[in-house]
This record gives sequence, C-alpha cells and structure tokens, in this order.
Amino acid sequence: MTDLLFGTNLVAMVTPMEPDGSLSRPGLKALVDHLLATGCDGIVVGGTTGESPTLTDAESAELVRSVAGLAAGKAKVIAGVGTYDTASSVRRAREAEAAGADGLLLVCPYYSRPTQAGVIAHCRAVADATELPVMLYDVPARAGIAMEPATLLTLAEHPRIRAVKDAKGDLFEAMTVLARAPLAYYCGIDELNLPYLASGATGLVSVVGNVVADRNAALIRAVRDGDLKAAQVIQTELLPLVDTIMRTSQGAIMAKAVLAERGIIPHASVRLPLIEAQAE
Repeated sequence: MTDLLFGTNLVAMVTPMEPDGSLSRPGLKALVDHLLATGCDGIVVGGTTGESPTLTDAESAELVRSVAGLAAGKAKVIAGVGTYDTASSVRRAREAEAAGADGLLLVCPYYSRPTQAGVIAHCRAVADATELPVMLYDVPARAGIAMEPATLLTLAEHPRIRAVKDAKGDLFEAMTVLARAPLAYYCGIDELNLPYLASGATGLVSVVGNVVADRNAALIRAVRDGDLKAAQVIQTELLPLVDTIMRTSQGAIMAKAVLAERGIIPHASVRLPLIEAQAE
C-alpha cells in the first residue's frame, strides 16, 4: 500500500536555520520531535518549503541523515531531490538513499521548461538511479510547466514511480488520473486539503502541518471515516491559519514565523532571496 511507502499525514518540513544562515541542529531536533508528537507520519526534507534551492548537496544529505535518525521507525523520510538538471537530481537521489531516505520527492524540472518527453526522460532517469519509491511533484506555478495527464499516466508505468504531490489544483484532472493509473495522490495545496481527500487522495503534503499536523491527522481520519461534517468543521477551523501561512507572504517564511513564535524552533531565519517575516 502507498500508505506504507510514504505515510498519509506528510509535512513539507521547513529547514531550521540560525540567524547567520547555517543549519540549526537544535531547531531541527525540536521540530522533528514536534512533528512526531503531533501525528505526522511522513516528513518531506529539502523540498520547496525546506528552501531546497539554497541547500548545498552536502546540506541536503546531512538533513536527510539527521531526520532519518530522529524519525527512525516513527515516520517515513521523503527527500526532495529534484532540480532543473537531471545529473544533479540523480546524484542527490543516490545521496539521499545512502543517507537513509525512505522515498524521493521529484519536482518537474523548473526554469529549463523541457518538453513533456523531456520530463518523462528526466523522471525515469531519477527513478532508475535508486531502489526508493518516487513521489512526483507537479507544481506548475513554480516549475513553469505542468506534468500533463498523459505524462503522469506514462510515468505511472515505472515500477518505482508510485505517487504524485499535486500542487496544480485541478481536481477533475486528478480524479481522471486516479481512475486510470495506480498513482496515489497527495494534496500539495493546503487550501484544498478537504476537497482532495474527499476526491480520493491518499493523504497530504502540508506546509501548515509544520504547526498543526494533529489537526491534519484529524481531517484525514474524519474523511476516511465518512464523517464529512466533522471534516468540514476541522477545515473551517484551520482557514485562518492556512490564510496566514499560505497567503500572507510565502509558505516557508510564514511557517517558520509561526513555529518561532510558538517556541518550537529558536529562530525564524530564512536564506536569501527569502526575507524573514516582519513583526507586523
């Protein structure tokens, strides 16, 4: 089952940093402990919310190794390895596997805007590089291109490509692919968690989950139990926090600001080009 490969209540984890921009090891341990205590069963390390474009290869591998050690047996560790360069993505995938990752998150190559045939070749090359299961990351707002339905159906034929983190927001397309391919869908847009779950998504990859993974767990449970009313209540209660984190500024910035304000991580520091949230 895909639940066993990746989990259901995944968090796109921020990368705790010191004011000088270095990785915060105390912050990392505190955050992982918090995520595990609040019901997260999958931690995405070094994804977009983890400020992946600013992480070196060595830092990415170190983060995976550290989180894998802290979360061993308690949550799956999914390593973000996608870049706009296939060779770099393959290298990061192999390093993540060696560091103890349970799976890979592979974003559609950004900036270079390959053809759909190029997207397929890129994803197959990374999936062929390790023995780990792969979750595709379809986020056209960041990548500049989308994974078209035919591309997703073709990639689903690869034995290690098992899931999609969908940040596209096209529910009809998601349901169409779900009906035709053995791909598990994970909602990658916190604003749409409930409709995705209600449409058959396996779970969530949530930015807001950095703060309230327990509420996401309750939402998933309510939908699986068929209690739509309870799910609607939870989603309504979460709306102000979702708005604050996802729409006030930028997800990584605001998630860190809330975590620091609550004393879960020591600093809200981010790396340029991101700028730390202002007090107001």
